[in-house]
Amino acid sequence: MQNLWYKNAVIYCVDVDAFKDSDGDGIGDFRGLADHLDHIEALGATCIWLLPFYPSPNRDNGYDVSDYYNVDPRYGTLGDFAEFMQAAGDRGLRVIVDLVVNHTSIEHPWFQASRSDPSSRFRDWYVWRKDKPADAEEGVIFPGVQQSTWTFDRKRREYYNHRFYEHQADLNIANPAVREEIQRIMGFWLALGVSGFRIDAAPFILEDLKDDPHAYLAELQSFLSWRRAEAILLAEANIEMEEAGDYFGDGDRLHLIFNFPLNQRLFLGLARQEAEPVAALLKDLPAIPDIAQWATFLRNHDEIDLGRLSDGEREEVFSAFGPDKDMQLYERGLRRRLAPMLGGDERRIRMAFSLMLALPGTPVLWYGDEIGMGENLALPERHPVRTPMQWTPDGAGGFSAADPKAWVRAPVLSGPFAPAFVNAEAQKVEGDSLFSIVQRLVRARRAAREIGWAQAEVIDFGAPSVLGLRARWRDGEVVTLHNLGERPVTVDLAPVVEGRRCVNLLRQAVGEPQGAAGEWRLGPYGFEWLRLA
Repeated sequence: MQNLWYKNAVIYCVDVDAFKDSDGDGIGDFRGLADHLDHIEALGATCIWLLPFYPSPNRDNGYDVSDYYNVDPRYGTLGDFAEFMQAAGDRGLRVIVDLVVNHTSIEHPWFQASRSDPSSRFRDWYVWRKDKPADAEEGVIFPGVQQSTWTFDRKRREYYNHRFYEHQADLNIANPAVREEIQRIMGFWLALGVSGFRIDAAPFILEDLKDDPHAYLAELQSFLSWRRAEAILLAEANIEMEEAGDYFGDGDRLHLIFNFPLNQRLFLGLARQEAEPVAALLKDLPAIPDIAQWATFLRNHDEIDLGRLSDGEREEVFSAFGPDKDMQLYERGLRRRLAPMLGGDERRIRMAFSLMLALPGTPVLWYGDEIGMGENLALPERHPVRTPMQWTPDGAGGFSAADPKAWVRAPVLSGPFAPAFVNAEAQKVEGDSLFSIVQRLVRARRAAREIGWAQAEVIDFGAPSVLGLRARWRDGEVVTLHNLGERPVTVDLAPVVEGRRCVNLLRQAVGEPQGAAGEWRLGPYGFEWLRLA
């Protein structure tokens, strides 16, 4: 039977260069990460997702790769990566890495050969055209920053396609040689022990494939299963729900897809302090294969993309969480961390974490959110949420300005989210810190296997601010309650409990709803996890 370990995993996303600097050069590295795995292990995460760490000009946080078979020297060596993998394995932590194959850096040797050598085998590894397409200014990913998706190359005297920045040329996935090379890249990192890949920009990879483009995903999974049967494919695919079947297939394509529509409805619900936006989407989730899974999240390394909300809904979220223009990005998103968006209100931050962990799917946490880090809005584009991990009260734990590109990781040095007030060292010893609460919530999520395996059932309590969810799997049943509102509310649990005992998974207490009517009180932004015995 296939090992579906990801169904009950908790994934922790790490940007290596911003996590821990071990040698004082101002750049995080694999030795620093390996030395601080105890933090991730203590939190309760079971898998680490590494953002790109490959050699790169670093014009897009490493997503402009110039060598797929090595480690950027700023982060260490392949030997350091191997030692990190050994240290992670010793703690029972799996590792997945970013597979960035929609495009490469234009400094990649493949692109340089493609543009300059007519006889090169790389001649058709990229998407070239002699004439600029009429729609070249349409479909840009970064409005206001990116002007076109086609750029003229003076050396080849043709236009090359780039869905993203002009320094990231799109690979020609329709070329069998390119697809073979992608398998070679996957095989290389699988041999070094990784448990799978997060596929960057998955829908754009399929753009130029004819006939059934999604069949390529089955090709990738088939290769994966032969090389390492339990390895997974997690896709960044901001798709409509009706497209899910194309991406999951019959369980023979992707294992996990980030649930972007749910994330957007979640922030709309938080803005309104109402459960309906989330409840409505959960009721409409399509059936997916047993081995398939959604990935849920609050924040990640990019902006919060609100592009699938209506204009009015997006303005509601902007008004609540990003009213200033410098908090918004690309006309559709928010470039902020979770804690400052929620006003630093720990009740609300804790509830948001609890809600995300209670949603159907595999939860993914962004480093630093577990201690309530803030953002640095003085940084450009998406960099405000990529500041160094705040380890100690006196700074960001070894980071300095030695790196000429240190400005993209400048820490938050003042205000309520500065290291003096928000740091991992202090929170690990405080029993009621945000870290301690998230730690307990993660343990509850891992104990509630039903959430990872079952389809969520929405329970209507007649209270607009309360989202009630029930997960039933095998002989187990878990009910979670979340009050998205700032006012206390009482719900009637009697029809749900039906006389059974309630085991509180957060306090490990056994009890029953209070009062003859089965009433259960939730305070402002209150939440409960109950196992019905």
